[in-house]
Amino acid sequence: MRFIIGIFIFLLSLSLIEVVKGSIHEYKNEGFIPRFNSFFFHGGSEGMYASKVHGNASTEDKPINGKSFIRFESIIFRRPKEVAAKQNEMQQSTGLVEAIIVEVKNRDKIGGAYLNSNAICCTPELANDGSCKVGEVIIRQDPDNPGWPKRIQTPFEGKNEEAKMLLQTVEINRTGMYYLYFMFCDPQLKGTIMSGRTVWRNPDGYLPGKMTPFLPFYGFMSLAYLMLGLLWFLRFVQHWKDIIQLHYHITAVIGLGMCEMALWYFEYANFNVTGSRPMGITLWAVTFSAFKKTFSRLLLLVVSMGFGIVRPTLGGVTLKVLLLGLIYFVASEALELVENLGNINDFSGKARVFLVLPVALLDSCFILWIFSSLSKTLEKLQIRRSMAKLELYRKFTNALAVSVLVSVAWIGYELYFNASDPLSELWRRAWTIQAFWAFLAYILLVVICFLWAPSHNPTRYSYSEVEDVEEEGISLTGSGVKVSGELMERKPAIITDHVFEVIEEDKRE
Repeated sequence: MRFIIGIFIFLLSLSLIEVVKGSIHEYKNEGFIPRFNSFFFHGGSEGMYASKVHGNASTEDKPINGKSFIRFESIIFRRPKEVAAKQNEMQQSTGLVEAIIVEVKNRDKIGGAYLNSNAICCTPELANDGSCKVGEVIIRQDPDNPGWPKRIQTPFEGKNEEAKMLLQTVEINRTGMYYLYFMFCDPQLKGTIMSGRTVWRNPDGYLPGKMTPFLPFYGFMSLAYLMLGLLWFLRFVQHWKDIIQLHYHITAVIGLGMCEMALWYFEYANFNVTGSRPMGITLWAVTFSAFKKTFSRLLLLVVSMGFGIVRPTLGGVTLKVLLLGLIYFVASEALELVENLGNINDFSGKARVFLVLPVALLDSCFILWIFSSLSKTLEKLQIRRSMAKLELYRKFTNALAVSVLVSVAWIGYELYFNASDPLSELWRRAWTIQAFWAFLAYILLVVICFLWAPSHNPTRYSYSEVEDVEEEGISLTGSGVKVSGELMERKPAIITDHVFEVIEEDKRE
């Protein structure tokens, strides 16, 4: 109880922490990385839908519904003092930084690849052909989308250390995955840093394109869990006198699922309206998600062990089960935190790879333990000749086997999908990867609810001491026959020994 209260206080305190930015990309003293003959900083990447309406650029306070745009706010570039001091104060432009927005399918239009050159910035040799200007990034315009890729230039003036980018809004008129880069070509600007932020907005809100389908999905799953909960509650009340302990565990999983999906829906809805993710709501959603995943796996495990059906308690393995559950909860919570409170771009962080491995390993441990326990439970039921329970567990085993096969096939598809789409060009259907697991967990829960639904005849699947007595009787009967056999084998031996003793005594006489 103290542990639960401690977690509650911890989550409540974190809910008061400042929000985690969503489609508002913050830059704080970011440096530039050298690449060929240029220096660049990746400012963000998101899937963007085309604007539904066209008109004047939206303001920060009153965005226009239906417009899709990227807005640059308070962008400041700072170059080193010694570099600024060397410049001519009367010169209008003493350095240039460019913001480049490019759709991923047009990435070949950045740089001199079409000129058979690895250069990204224009060189005097390339400038002689009139293809570009020295000191600028080489960009080849898209004939199907005039003015794209988009270039926004911000010059340094005289000896100024800072260059402020004007407030600008770039409207997105074509659906695609967009990348933003800040770049400069002048080697003298090495050491330049930047600060500020960009705001990315889709026509229906601030949710990134990859995350937009999750809003209706979590709404649908919330209703699905609500319907399942209502049906289970009606069945629960109807047969409340025949309820066994397993039914309470199933009820807990349904309740956790309802809370999880509702929290995710409200978190995404808030994100879509404000462009920011409040850490409090997100952390509650992440924690409920991790706890529900853990509790669901523990439910599958204890059912496979025959808890409440074949055995009244878990016995000596209780501590091992709880320890595995605790470790899984910690690993799952860490992974969820990195995925939802980490990098907001449509990129997966490197930290996620290291956190996926422990969760995958623990899932494998659960699967092996579940099927091992199912095998032992089926063997016990065959010995006891409990046909009703045996049939029930066979259906449960078949359902689990099908879910594992489908999961393995989906993991293969997920690996293929990620390997074949490194630049997120297929971002519009990427949401199905994550949504599948939530839907599969719901289907498995429905199967368990169907198989172990409360009824007027709970003895058909609940634990009974009579079966244990019968099983003990069978084993005792078997041992009794064995003992009798041993006695029967020993009797002739005893008689023979007695005859030899009599003969020896006669010889002595």
